[in-house]
Amino acid sequence: MATHDVIPDQTQVTADNYELVHAKPETFYREFERKSDLRHQTHYCPGCGHGVAHKLIAEALEDLGVQNETILVSPVGCSVFAYYYFDVGNVQVAHGRAPAAATGLKRACPDKIVIAYQGDGDLAAIGTAEIVHAANRGEKITVFFVNNAIYGMTGGQMAPTTLVGQRSTTSPWGRRPVNEGFPLHMCELLASLETPVYIERVALSDNKNIMKARRAVRRALELQKAGAGFTFVEILSPCPTIWGKDPVEARKWVAETMIPNFPLNVFRDRKVEIPNNNVPPHKTVEELVTGERKVAAEGVVAGRNHHLREMGIKIAGFGGQGVLLLGQLLAEMGMREGLEVSWLPSYGPEMRSGSAHCHVCLSKERIGSPLLSRPDVLVAMNEISLRKFAAQVKPGGMILYGRDSLPSDFEIPQAQVVCIPASEIADKLGAAKVANVVIMGALLEETECLSSATAIKVLEAKVKNPALLELDRKALDAGRVFIDHTVAVGAVTQADGFAQ
Repeated sequence: MATHDVIPDQTQVTADNYELVHAKPETFYREFERKSDLRHQTHYCPGCGHGVAHKLIAEALEDLGVQNETILVSPVGCSVFAYYYFDVGNVQVAHGRAPAAATGLKRACPDKIVIAYQGDGDLAAIGTAEIVHAANRGEKITVFFVNNAIYGMTGGQMAPTTLVGQRSTTSPWGRRPVNEGFPLHMCELLASLETPVYIERVALSDNKNIMKARRAVRRALELQKAGAGFTFVEILSPCPTIWGKDPVEARKWVAETMIPNFPLNVFRDRKVEIPNNNVPPHKTVEELVTGERKVAAEGVVAGRNHHLREMGIKIAGFGGQGVLLLGQLLAEMGMREGLEVSWLPSYGPEMRSGSAHCHVCLSKERIGSPLLSRPDVLVAMNEISLRKFAAQVKPGGMILYGRDSLPSDFEIPQAQVVCIPASEIADKLGAAKVANVVIMGALLEETECLSSATAIKVLEAKVKNPALLELDRKALDAGRVFIDHTVAVGAVTQADGFAQ
């Protein structure tokens, strides 16, 4: 057997009938650009387990041939710079939010391999709710949980997985169950849920266990590639610097101290069938573009050809005026008509009289953000909201103001303004509570963004009281008639000086 010369990133060993290749996986960047003078090394401390974990994941992605289909969600912690190392799609998230971001990415891109990579403080402390609920929903993501029982990046505080008696900067006498509680066992906790598909704990303590870890990493990714549900691998990892040990001692501590407290095991490896009997109707991109939609069970007319590509609507007023409900109704109408929609509420703690507003996006394309900084339409149901948000409306946009006239000192913005005394109209119909539906009728008539027929179907589904439903029908029609009358007499105020 001959040994060839060493070349960058690679050593080849050949024999008569085989060839062994030890190389940096293609899923790593050739050079690491974080620091111009250290392009061939990571930022991790000598003996740190992150480097080993990274390599196991990179090798598995390469072996499975999914590099170009992978999205890695990086955490806050020592591995915060993972996006400098992995040559895949990368998303950096806030502390503890990796499972939530991974959930959104997987649902938006179900054909991709989505990985959340987290440490113990990131996952088991600030991110506890995120990981538990993602696992409980059976999100089809893979989570790699690096557990070194300490906060590494921020100086060695006690973590949720710090062992009983283990000292840290915030537990100088050692962790005491009577004061700090017992360490969390995340594999056991998640294994108590019904939906996870695969859960295993491994350790980076010696070569034998590292090979077991390699198999677990590959197994979790293979399951995701096959379309299975939530997969989770906990990796017991050395942290020599914060533990105050040299790399050899640190690995020995994993073997002799961590493993007895966190036993290695496959806690779950089974196929889980989740009932899927309430799937909303799916519209393909082609159907949305051509307008060829099937008739929905609710009776929406097929083939409605929206004149808008997208519209952002901000609705604002006092709590109790139906501001948030109006936004919800519009969002559901958009869904029934095959549009992409979002609804983002904002409100104070008061149930009544506090400020409230919401953002509604309607679009034929995917919506990048539910937040509207420049809405096309402002629905202001009181004067405070008018003054607060009018300047945000896009030039040429529209303001629908829920009063019979503008305040005398109000400077008209570069937008069309329509005043409608919604509360007075609702009172005449018999109930002030339907003022928001009067506004909705006016909005639909003025913008033609959605169908009044769809509005009726949504109201019929939402309102179970027959008397109130009849009031809503009248309110919707009253808003439409008011706009028709307003247009007929020219009672619209615009930025270019048209009189009311």
